Amino acid sequence: MTAQTAAPARFPELTVVTPRLVIRPLTADDTVGVAAVFDDRQTRRWMSLPTPYTESDAKMWCTWMAAERRTSGDGDHYGIVHRDDDRLLGVVWTKRTDWATMSTEISYAVAPDARGFGYTAEAADALAVDLILEHGFQRLELRVAAGNVASRRVAEKAGFVYEGLLRNAGTVESGRVDLSVWSLVPADLRGAS
Repeated sequence: MTAQTAAPARFPELTVVTPRLVIRPLTADDTVGVAAVFDDRQTRRWMSLPTPYTESDAKMWCTWMAAERRTSGDGDHYGIVHRDDDRLLGVVWTKRTDWATMSTEISYAVAPDARGFGYTAEAADALAVDLILEHGFQRLELRVAAGNVASRRVAEKAGFVYEGLLRNAGTVESGRVDLSVWSLVPADLRGAS
């Protein structure tokens, strides 16, 4: 069997801890918090989500969809949890994993009351470093709607490098958008040392 025809690997189940955060797999207990993140007007502006985003949608995302993505090897869904009070601050997820090239895409969303504290960049950076150093990933990618300045700042603070623009490549609540592409590769980590 060649690398292209081999069965996909199961995405690694992982938990990553930083001084302020725990990035861990989502569970059914996270349903209410995830619904609040994805039903927020600002979050919906930059994503293509059901409106309203219900607790039923969130429960499916936290359980069945996360398990299916992990088992198929496509990625996983994680909660960004504050270490001090176990409060769900946001979510980060991986998708479009290519095992032949050891690459995956990272996405994120944060609760309205957790914006502006650097939690999302901290979580994206910690997850990215773990995937590269502990699991052998060679390329991590972020795709950001071109007008989403806050998400661009997260990419920059997390150490991702801007690569260019994919024209008309994404959808958000209002329709089609260009996506800016950001990446992180093992050499970027060596350069930061």
